[in-house]
This record gives sequence, C-alpha cells and structure tokens, in this order.
Amino acid sequence: MSDLIMVAMSGGVDSSTVAWLLKQQGKPIAGMFMKNWEEEDTVSGCSAEDDAADARRVAEILGIDFHGRNFAAEYWDEVFEQFLAELRAGRTPNPDILCNREIKFRTFVEHARDLGAAHIATGHYARRRDNDDGTVSLLKGIDSNKDQSYFLYALDQEQLQHALFPLGELTKPEVRDLAAQADLPVAAKKDSTGICFIGERNFDRFIANYLDAEPGEIRTSDGTVIGTHQGLIHYTLGQRKGLNIGGLKDFPEAPWYVTYKDIEHNVLYAEQQTDHPTLMSTSLEASDLNWIRRQPEAGERLHAKVRYRQPDQACRVEAIDQARLQLVFDKPQRAVTPGQAVVLYHGDECLGGGTITTGNAPLPDQLTNAKTQEAIHS
Repeated sequence: MSDLIMVAMSGGVDSSTVAWLLKQQGKPIAGMFMKNWEEEDTVSGCSAEDDAADARRVAEILGIDFHGRNFAAEYWDEVFEQFLAELRAGRTPNPDILCNREIKFRTFVEHARDLGAAHIATGHYARRRDNDDGTVSLLKGIDSNKDQSYFLYALDQEQLQHALFPLGELTKPEVRDLAAQADLPVAAKKDSTGICFIGERNFDRFIANYLDAEPGEIRTSDGTVIGTHQGLIHYTLGQRKGLNIGGLKDFPEAPWYVTYKDIEHNVLYAEQQTDHPTLMSTSLEASDLNWIRRQPEAGERLHAKVRYRQPDQACRVEAIDQARLQLVFDKPQRAVTPGQAVVLYHGDECLGGGTITTGNAPLPDQLTNAKTQEAIHS
C-alpha cells in the first residue's frame, strides 16, 4: 500500500481546506465524495449534486484525482434503520455519530484502501495523538466552538490509526482565511446544518414519510391536560418550539418545555419552568459503551458532555462494567435525553462514551406523590 491519503471531500470549506493543506505539505493525496442519501434536499437549495460539483471543482484546482462513491444503501442499512428504531422507541438518536463509525470511518476507509490509500483525512475539528505504546488518543480540537470529538467517540483504535485531522490545530476563522488565501471557490460557502441526510428541510414532514405518529395528550406533572401533541416521535426533552400551547386559563403567559415522554400511555409532559425538577438530572446511566484507549474506573473523576457544544461538566464514575455506565454529576444537568450520547473526557483526551438510557430525573408521578406526602405530613 502506498502513502496515498484519501481526503473525504464534502464540497464544503473544511474538507476543501484539508485537501489544500495536505497538498501544500507535499503529501500524495486524492479526493473522494460520499453520497449517503438518494432523496434530494430541495428546500435548503444545497443538493448532493451541487456539493459533489464543488468538491470536484476544488480537486481540479488542486490537480488531484477525484472519486465519487454512492453509499446510500450502506447508510440506510447501518444508520437510518437504527435511527428510525430509536425514534419508535421514544428516544432521540444522534445519527451523525453512527454515520462516523459505520460510513465515514468504515465504508469510506474500505473504498479508500481499494484505491491504494493508506490513510484518510477528514475536516473534523479534532486531534489525534500517537502514544509511545502504539495506541492513538483522540483529543479535542483547539477551537472550543467547533470541537467535534463528541461525534467521534464511537471510533476504535483501528479506525483512528488510519485517520488524520489536519484542522484540529486551527480555528474556523483561520480555516476560512486559508481557503480565501488559496482562492478556493468554497471559501465563503455556508456551513451545512441539521442532520446529515435531512439537511435543513422540515423534520416533522420528513419523518412522517417513514413513521406513523399517534396524537395524544399533553399534561403537566400533576395530570392537568393542557393540549394535544402530534406524536411523541416529534418531541425531545427540553424542547420549547412546536408545542402550540398558549392562552391557558390559570397559567401565566410563559414558554412551555417538554419534560417527559410517557411512551406506554402516549402522554407528553410539559412545564413552564426551564429548570423544572423533572428536567434536571444529578446522574445518568448509559449503555452501548465504547472506549477509545482505556475504560474509566469506578470512582474516577472526569468531565462529560451530554450534548454537542455543551461545556465540560464535572462528574464521577459511580459504576461501570462492559455493558453499563453510571455517572454522578457535581451539578444537576438539564434535559439529559435518552438516545443521545454522553462522552467522557480526561483533560483534552476523549476517552469514549455511550448512549444515554436514562437521566434519572424524577418522573412526573414521583414528583406528584412526593408533594402529596409532603402535604400530608405538613
């Protein structure tokens, strides 16, 4: 196998700058564009064909070979089916994490190897460190606003051994400046947002093509019915928009927040406190664990993120084995959401993480029962 580096080129400024940087360093590189979804996003105005054209144009400017691959079938089987299964179960999945593990750092790597590449390079804002014992550590990118190690926690040693992250030492403004200096046509291109295959289209309308939604009641923790939801698959903990609750007698004109989803009875719970007790968790449990270099130990103090771009939260590993992790936080955490990822850090090193199964916040009926007992004994 040669020293060829295959750059995952999405047609955006980040991956284009990666290709330019490696070219400037005299590295032997080629580019590959991944198409992971067949249906076009006609709402955001940024289709896969447009992105592929941008990637090809940058490759031509740099004078490197360019390859296009369609991984839509693999994406459907390995990512989208699990995404739908999680929604059906009432959880809030993060398909980008699974996409990194199964598509970008597995299927893509296999195709890159077939073309003679020894390594792949991506536009992720993260860093890798080669250790003396032959292992690789995943580190945060130095740009705290763009660090993407959270989305990479599910990678293993073999995947990281072949991965390069040239943007890890740069900030986003620096990347755009470099792209502009290099006269790359995508230097000012808008960053993509939303779930990778959905883009900026309406999520509720999109998911209705694949899942049936059963409307039901919206209640407060004490059981008061305050509205009707359109199906639990459309809501997540802490959500404010889309509840369509307002002008209720005996309630102030204040925002409502989703606090709990009762899957068994198809009831959505909401409250007007952004820090309502049913939204606040002092601990969590997680499964489907992955540890990049070492498994944390029970009693170890670390930091965690329960969502992307969340500041590091001090925590302690309460219990851990191969199947289950229990964390206790120094401060209560808002909207710890089943289906999302909890990722652990020791300093700048991303140790790994897992899928949240429960945030251990009090349930609405537990809160009501506690208030009843308090009233009885007062």
